[in-house]
Amino acid sequence: MRSLARSSAAMLAICAVAMAAGAQAQKQAAKKVAAKRANELTLAGLRPGRDRVGKASQMFRKFKVTGESELKAGQILWSDACRHQALQVDLDTDNKVRVIRATLPERMMADCSKQSLGPWKTGRGLRVGDSTSRVLKLYGDPDSRSPSTKDGQPLELWYYAFDWAGADVPQLMEVLCTREAEGKPRWVVEITLAGPSL
Repeated sequence: MRSLARSSAAMLAICAVAMAAGAQAQKQAAKKVAAKRANELTLAGLRPGRDRVGKASQMFRKFKVTGESELKAGQILWSDACRHQALQVDLDTDNKVRVIRATLPERMMADCSKQSLGPWKTGRGLRVGDSTSRVLKLYGDPDSRSPSTKDGQPLELWYYAFDWAGADVPQLMEVLCTREAEGKPRWVVEITLAGPSL
């Protein structure tokens, strides 16, 4: 009877050690994945889920604000007339920044390569108008790619999930890119950074 109890205790100890080793291996694998990937905290100097509308208004006071009648409640849109680019900020009920989107209006999408780069960039330096090779260099391969359209133009949506970086950072970034056509390089049309769900 005692030998059976000792055997059971020994088996439990072996199982506990094996489970601890497995958990440690999973943590190390997650760290390796995280080391190869990069998350993003800011777009246009704003951090979703942290910054408030007052900071955005102060930062972008030199840009034209689109009339609120043209937007949904809880949105503000600044435009950079010389580069024909726009920055849209969606707010939560406490006027905290929830989603930030840097984009090219429809009229500029056909020939972005001739325009100078806009003022709004991610914390790692990605801007609307950059090549898709720069996106890959900065953030690695996206979690998914899917066909998309904007104003009738066929595009591709690159989706980056940042949930692996923790709940207190922006949780996703979407990069809308032109599709490859006739050997022309692909470039970024829109960047969206969203904070944790409320």
